[in-house]
Amino acid sequence: MATRETLQRYRGNWQEEVDSAFQYRAMAEGEKDASLARIYVSLAETEEKHAAFWEERLRRAGEEVGPARPSWRARTLAFMAGRFGAALVLPTVANREYVDRNGYRAQSESAGTSMPAQEHTHARVLQSLMRRSTGVGGSLLGRIEGRHRAIGGNALRAAVLGANDGLCSNLSLVMGVAGASVSAHALRVAGLAGLLAGAFSMALGEWVSVQSSRELAERELRIEADELQAAPEDEREELQLIYEAKGLPSEEAKRLSTELMRDPATALDVLGREELGINPDELAGAPWVAAFTSFFLFASGAVLPVIPFFFLTGRAGVWVSLAVSGAGLVGIGTAITLFTGRPVWRSALRQLLLGFAAAGITFGLGRLVGAALGG
Repeated sequence: MATRETLQRYRGNWQEEVDSAFQYRAMAEGEKDASLARIYVSLAETEEKHAAFWEERLRRAGEEVGPARPSWRARTLAFMAGRFGAALVLPTVANREYVDRNGYRAQSESAGTSMPAQEHTHARVLQSLMRRSTGVGGSLLGRIEGRHRAIGGNALRAAVLGANDGLCSNLSLVMGVAGASVSAHALRVAGLAGLLAGAFSMALGEWVSVQSSRELAERELRIEADELQAAPEDEREELQLIYEAKGLPSEEAKRLSTELMRDPATALDVLGREELGINPDELAGAPWVAAFTSFFLFASGAVLPVIPFFFLTGRAGVWVSLAVSGAGLVGIGTAITLFTGRPVWRSALRQLLLGFAAAGITFGLGRLVGAALGG
């Protein structure tokens, strides 16, 4: 008879597969590239077979499985994939698959099946899709040459952490001022000043970072254009090697690279994407988009501690500010579990404690400074 721990493991495995299949179906629907959509559908079908495997184990043990309901985490990722495209959630899903790729190797029930190998394959496929979307695979040759650098990241994670920066920093500032004075006017001014200063600082820093990366990418494209003009056959052979590394037969890779090299503009575009990981279409306007996005994300978190002081004064405003900020910290902690897969309560509680700890320290320091200055 299966133990309670064994049944919990079965159910956990089943839920993970249900979630994965649901996410991949949503990613397929949100993917404009038909070839990528087919890959996501194939992954979903495999995960559905895995879910059926664990469902059968539960039924054999006399457990009532119930309907397959995706978790809130899977539904959230699926909504984002359907609304904003599969590429937004791909880094998060790929990371989870990579972390969990060995999960079935130590489980006796799946040891004699193809499931462990399939999970490894899923992790490799998603890493390949990541390289295809960010250019990591092509830029590897560039890094070996020592002159090229790839740029990539997880936009979803950046959004959550950007809001977290704004909330934590401005909550600490507001509570520091509250320690010295509970004047609603002073707290409003301090909170708005902190919001604007932090948001503009983040925006400027992001603009400089992205603009520098853009200038580096433009320099790399100029280098590639010079190399293309000086040694076109060498560049063709390099492109052929890239396609062979992606799995094309040697003759097919040679034919394709030769065809592409007939038009210098097309050749430079392809070499930029395949070798350097640079999408020329994304260079224009990127710094300003990054700056405005960073400003908005920081401000969206920083505004929470300030709002109550437009309606309340004194200690009541401080307590409500803490309550509103606490709700925001719990929400951010919950969102972080999209990437980590940890229990919601643990992540939310950790975020709440850390945010309130910072606020408490600055409140104490503000009180000391206020007392020292005779406030």
